[in-house]
Amino acid sequence: MKQMAKKSRCYSGIGGQAVLEGIMMKNGESYAVAVRKPDGEIAVELENYQGVLHGKKIKEVPFIRGIFNFVDSLILGNKCLMFSASFYDEEEEETQDAKRGVTREGAEKLMMSAVTVISVILAIGIFVVLPYYISSLFADYIHNRSLVTILEGGIRILIFLVYVSAISLMKDIRRLYRYHGAEHKCINCIERGRPLTVRNAMRSSRLHKRCGTSFLFFVLFVSIILFFFIRVESPWQRILYRVLLMPVIAGISYEIIRLAGRSNNIFVRILSAPGMLVQRLTTKEPDEDMVEVAIAAVEAVFDWKTYLHDNFGYEIPESTRQEDD
Repeated sequence: MKQMAKKSRCYSGIGGQAVLEGIMMKNGESYAVAVRKPDGEIAVELENYQGVLHGKKIKEVPFIRGIFNFVDSLILGNKCLMFSASFYDEEEEETQDAKRGVTREGAEKLMMSAVTVISVILAIGIFVVLPYYISSLFADYIHNRSLVTILEGGIRILIFLVYVSAISLMKDIRRLYRYHGAEHKCINCIERGRPLTVRNAMRSSRLHKRCGTSFLFFVLFVSIILFFFIRVESPWQRILYRVLLMPVIAGISYEIIRLAGRSNNIFVRILSAPGMLVQRLTTKEPDEDMVEVAIAAVEAVFDWKTYLHDNFGYEIPESTRQEDD
């Protein structure tokens, strides 16, 4: 292997998500889902996803693009989860669909739409309405509206931390968190300029600044600031404004996470630190089999050899494919 240049880190543009016994990796409009099947083999599906409002210039407008990116991530994430789950309940689903007289594809689309809508409603109820209701119980004791709003934000963060910690007690979620760690390790391995091998990935960090967990934490933090300026007397109006501001909050949070992924200065590191800490709850150390699945997903959508050559000056002969740096 020949090294011609040296960088500490370089943005790759790829991102991903853990699914049931697998990983989804996305690069531009292409995405791949790699799943460890019950028989031990790795199944890989490569598809394109153009997203809502494809080709519209509004999707490139700062602070607006984050809203559409969030919607796309929900839709694509649920689609990939459905695909991964199909390997473990395929026979049962086919039987049930046949009885109902619907096609498998139609059933999946219906289920995906329902899950997306229900997920959004539950998220708003748990992380927007519930914290406001709990904080309002203290309004008779705390007569400063600003302090009550800050208390509401603290309750919102606490609920989030308790939620991600509680679901980690479930066996399937613990494995999902380990695949989440495998996803980050592969991306960190590449962006640190190391050839993508199992050994190199295992030695990489399971935390990443562009993680969706960090995005959600920024959403919580930005919401505290924006809700601070809502000054209306009606409780229903306060709740309504909080719900209506969520797209704005998502747009701002997206720009912050986007900046974090492309910069490593001291300000960005400080800004990213809380989200990185929370990732210790939502990522766990994977085993080598999980990393193999993540590598399969990466290689289906991303030419990491060319990337290392162009950005780090590495020449990687095919004969040294499995060598470490």
